[in-house]
Amino acid sequence: MRSLLFVPGDSEKKQAKAQDSGADALILDMEDSVALSAKETARAMTAEYVKGAPATGPKLIVRMNALDTPFWEEDLKAIVPARPFAVMVPKTISGACIAKVAGALDRLEQENGLPEGAVKLCNVATETAASLFNMGSYAGASPRLFAMTWGAEDLAADLGARSNKDESGAYTGPYQLARTLCLLGAVAAEAMPIDSICKEFRDEAALRAETRAGLRDGFTGKMAIHPAQVPVINEVYTPSDDDLAHARAIVKAFEEAGDVGVVSLDGVMLDRPHLKQAERILAKAAG
Repeated sequence: MRSLLFVPGDSEKKQAKAQDSGADALILDMEDSVALSAKETARAMTAEYVKGAPATGPKLIVRMNALDTPFWEEDLKAIVPARPFAVMVPKTISGACIAKVAGALDRLEQENGLPEGAVKLCNVATETAASLFNMGSYAGASPRLFAMTWGAEDLAADLGARSNKDESGAYTGPYQLARTLCLLGAVAAEAMPIDSICKEFRDEAALRAETRAGLRDGFTGKMAIHPAQVPVINEVYTPSDDDLAHARAIVKAFEEAGDVGVVSLDGVMLDRPHLKQAERILAKAAG
C-alpha cells in the first residue's frame, strides 16, 4: 500500500474525486476534518459511501473519532455493517487502545454477521507526548493491526510548540523522534509503517523529497491530503526497472553461490540483509 489519501467524510464531491485519484487506499475522515456539528452527517455519508463503493476501487479506511470523545462507539456502530477494509484509530496512547477498539469490533462483527477479523485496524500513533513512550506496546495488541502512521500537527499542539519545523523546513527534534519511533514500533508489531502527510500540497519538490526519505528509511507508503500528491507517492514507492533488475541480480548471485553468507556483485560485498531487502523489493513488485 503506497498511497493513502485523506478524504473528508462529509463531502460527496471530494469522495467522488478521490475515487479516481489512483490512491491505493482512501481514508474517509470522520475526525479532524469534520466539524462537531457535522459528525452525525459524516457518519451516515461515510457508511453509505462504503456500502456503495465498487469492489475493484481503492481500499476504504474509515478514521473514527478518538477514544476520549463521545463519538467513537457510534462511529463503529454505523461503519462496521458497511464492512470497510479497515478503521483508523487516531490519537492512540498505546497498544491498549488498539485492543479496546478490536474488542468493540469483535462484538459488532458478530452482531452484523461478519466474519471475525473482517475489519482491520491501523492507527495514528504519535499525536500526544505520552504516546511516544509506548511504541513497543503495539506488538501483539491485535492481529487486526496492519499499519501504523505518525502525525506532527496534534503532537505540536500537545507540546505547546509554535512550530514543528525549523527555518529550512525540516522537522525539529521532537517530530523526527516521533517519526523514528513510529517506524520502529510498526516494524516491531509486524505492521506496515506509513509515513505522514506533506502539508505543502502544492510543492512537488518538497513532497518528492519527503517521499524519497521515507522509502530510504523503511516506510512502505505515505499519506496524502490532496489527489495531486498521489502520482508522486505512487511513483517513488513503485520499484523502478533498475531496482528490480538489481534485486534479481542479488537473488541470483546468492542462489548460484550456494550456502554462503556473503557474495560479491559488481565489486560490492553483499550479505544476507541485502538478500532479504532484494526479496522484499521483488515481493512488493509482485503485489
